[in-house]
Amino acid sequence: MATSLKYAYYPGCVAQGACRELYQSTHEMTQALGIELVELKQAACCGSGTFKEESQLLEDTVNARNIALAEQLNLPLLTHCSTCQGVIGHVDERLKEAQTHDPDYLAQVNQLLQQQRCAPYQGTSEVKHLLWALVGDYGLEALTRRVRQRLVGLNCAAFYGCYLLRAQKTLPFDDPHYPTSMENLFEALGAMPVYYQGRTQCCGWPLSSYATQQSFQMAGGRIQVAIAAGADCLVTPCPLCHLNLDSRQPEVEKVVGQSLGLPVLHLPQLVGLALGIEPTKLGLERHVVSTRPVLEKLGIA
Repeated sequence: MATSLKYAYYPGCVAQGACRELYQSTHEMTQALGIELVELKQAACCGSGTFKEESQLLEDTVNARNIALAEQLNLPLLTHCSTCQGVIGHVDERLKEAQTHDPDYLAQVNQLLQQQRCAPYQGTSEVKHLLWALVGDYGLEALTRRVRQRLVGLNCAAFYGCYLLRAQKTLPFDDPHYPTSMENLFEALGAMPVYYQGRTQCCGWPLSSYATQQSFQMAGGRIQVAIAAGADCLVTPCPLCHLNLDSRQPEVEKVVGQSLGLPVLHLPQLVGLALGIEPTKLGLERHVVSTRPVLEKLGIA
């Protein structure tokens, strides 16, 4: 285990609004593990991939500023959102390449930052998802030693989605097509990982604003396959996946013509349960699909 882990915390938009339980559970989990988070309260929305539809320079400048805020603290930037990781991580890769191959472009980005009296991007910080921090920095052996409530008997199906795995050229601790980091984490907590087709595919969220029927069909298909594989719950590292798979599950059921009722947990909620944190402190009562079956299976309802 790495000692005195400290990160510049980028909570993102959804965790501070529609998925407040993600913000809450991340705070409880990191506090229990002794991980220090310095929240970047001046950070801006990453754009969720939409800024580049108007201008790549806009996406790069906004997120260069976000990264520069972490650089000023001399800390890696930590996010618990797969979409934020994909967008900011990809910008970081692009700007680090620009330092060598396109310095004029990087100078243009930094000039725009200077006009707004913002610190320049220097390329000295790492952009890291919470999953990578737990697996790579904290370490699964150290995490296992902190477990107070082993999740024995709970069948957990990871839903990686697409952005976390394939938005960047390099992926730490995992394979973009055959990932195992979440499943390894489940085992460290005492849970049984469920492997199923669709765990690395899109949840359908990006389609939801203009092709709602197709979006819900995609979400329903992922849930149906997980249920057929024996999952007691889905666990996702992405709040947007959570919105489509949990918050909209009643609507998804109408589209697929089947009752589903599969609980969907945020990654820090699952870890928090294993650490012995009370379910209410993890915001488990906020979900649309009841998480009570999960708690009952663990004997902590």
